[in-house]
Formats: sequence, structure tokens, C-alpha cells
Amino acid sequence: MADLVATMRPIPSFYLPFNAPLLAAFLSFAIAQFLKIFTSWYKEKRWDSKRLLDSGGMPSSHSATVSALASAIGLQEGTGSPAFAIAVVLSCIVMYDASGVRLHAGRQAELLNQIVCELPPEHPLSNARPLRDSLGHTPLQVVAGGLLGCIIAFFMRSPY
Repeated sequence: MADLVATMRPIPSFYLPFNAPLLAAFLSFAIAQFLKIFTSWYKEKRWDSKRLLDSGGMPSSHSATVSALASAIGLQEGTGSPAFAIAVVLSCIVMYDASGVRLHAGRQAELLNQIVCELPPEHPLSNARPLRDSLGHTPLQVVAGGLLGCIIAFFMRSPY
């Protein structure tokens, strides 16, 4: 009977395992988005709470998220694991996209908005809604997001 009691454990009603890579990724994203309020204030000298939900700006939350994920997986599983390899490749693609394709799409949106503003009022596109031009990141913003993600992953690593 003592053996039976010793092997019985209470079944928790709700159990969520500690997942350091997932928590580090989400925390990095949240902190990067929160920091954008302060970096935009420093640059523009005005508070803009919309920066919490916007893409673009300093630091890159996409880069922070994927670098935290890759770093946390590397710290937990080892850098020789297939999961780490997948996370690193994903990180490289996201960071390249943020500083390349999305940055240039944002610059094109700026130019298109400027062209639409110069159209005569009778033109059918003169009242078109402006395109979002804060899409991508400069290389510095991507590096800052990547460093932020690595730092957060380091502090979130599993103690065992």
C-alpha cells in the first residue's frame, strides 16, 4: 500500500510546462515593441503610443523575436541540434527580409504617397488613403533587435 501511495501524484488541473525558447521569444517581442515608444520619443520628441502596435522602428521586434528563439534553443538544446539549425535559418530569413525587402517596400510607399499628394484634386486617386511607409528596418535596427533577443534569451535560459 505504501508503494501505491508513493507512486500516486495529484493531477494538476492546469499544467503548462516551462518553455524557455517560447517565453524568451514572446518577451523579446513585447520588450522591443515597448522600447519603440521611447526610441520614437527620442527621435521625434513626442510620445506616440501607436508605436506599440506598429511595425518598423528601433529596435526590430521581428529580429528580437527570432534571435531570442534561436538563442534560447541553442542554450537549451545545444548548437548542434536540428531545432537550433532551423531557428537560425528562420532568423536569417526574417532579419534579411526586415532590412531588405520590407525596408525598400516602405521607401516605395513613401514615394507613392508623395506622388499621390501631388496629383490634381480631380484625379481619381487624389483621395486615396496613404500607404503605410514604416514597414522595414535599417541594418542598425535589425542588429539592435537581434542583440536584445540574445540578451533576453540568455537571462531566460532554463536553470537545469
